[in-house]
Amino acid sequence: MQMAVVNLRPGQTVYCEAGKFLFKTTNVTMETRLSGPSNGGNGQQQGGSGSGGMGGLLRQAMGTAMQVGQRALAGESLAFQYFTAQGGEGTVGFAGVLPGEMRALELDGTRAWFAEKDAFVAAESTVDFGIAFQGGRTGMSGGEGFVLEKFTGHGTVIIAGAGNFIDLNPADFGGRIEVDTGCVVAFEEGIQYGVQRVGGLNRQGLMNAVFGGEGLSLATLEGNGRVILQSLTIESLANALKKAQGGDKQGPTGGLFSTHAG
Repeated sequence: MQMAVVNLRPGQTVYCEAGKFLFKTTNVTMETRLSGPSNGGNGQQQGGSGSGGMGGLLRQAMGTAMQVGQRALAGESLAFQYFTAQGGEGTVGFAGVLPGEMRALELDGTRAWFAEKDAFVAAESTVDFGIAFQGGRTGMSGGEGFVLEKFTGHGTVIIAGAGNFIDLNPADFGGRIEVDTGCVVAFEEGIQYGVQRVGGLNRQGLMNAVFGGEGLSLATLEGNGRVILQSLTIESLANALKKAQGGDKQGPTGGLFSTHAG
């Protein structure tokens, strides 16, 4: 399992999703906030004096409440942790939650990146975090809910996935690829994400769904841009662990033909 060790310049800030932090040097401060960075800032909006200041505070509170609501809807943690180096260079370590790879994505302000909801690890404070709604039908049939995490602005975003990563561009394969829905980690803006049924509701379609292990849907990725896939899905990892622990020994007969020692 990989981890990211980040060296911070004095005053530089990175933020992560709660639960992805590993360690830090003593001169790095840690602060937990409900709000994420916006407009290329450090997660704090400045209000003016008088009525303008009150309006700014109200807009900030409403923006924070909306962010918290979106993250709750996405099944994400409600808070971010911010790390800032004080009085010199500092170091912070982060990791994902599953054995696999990590990748640093460099945003230059021209294209956003979209990631599945468990991929985000950490980012510079100059990177904006948002939620992109895919629509209930597409998202729910894709098995990833109906939201994706969206990253815009300038700076580095660190993502993680299970197993190994492979980078593809649909433009190199006729403009479209079809992928197991659990293998999609992230893709650039300009890639169209969709979900299609595996075959029709006929004999072969049902064979693919029931015995092929793919369910009824595949993710489709179209366009010209980078796509990052993972070689291990959370579902396959969970099934392997269950099998190793003997969780599948009963089978469809409910253990009628299984034997137990003792």
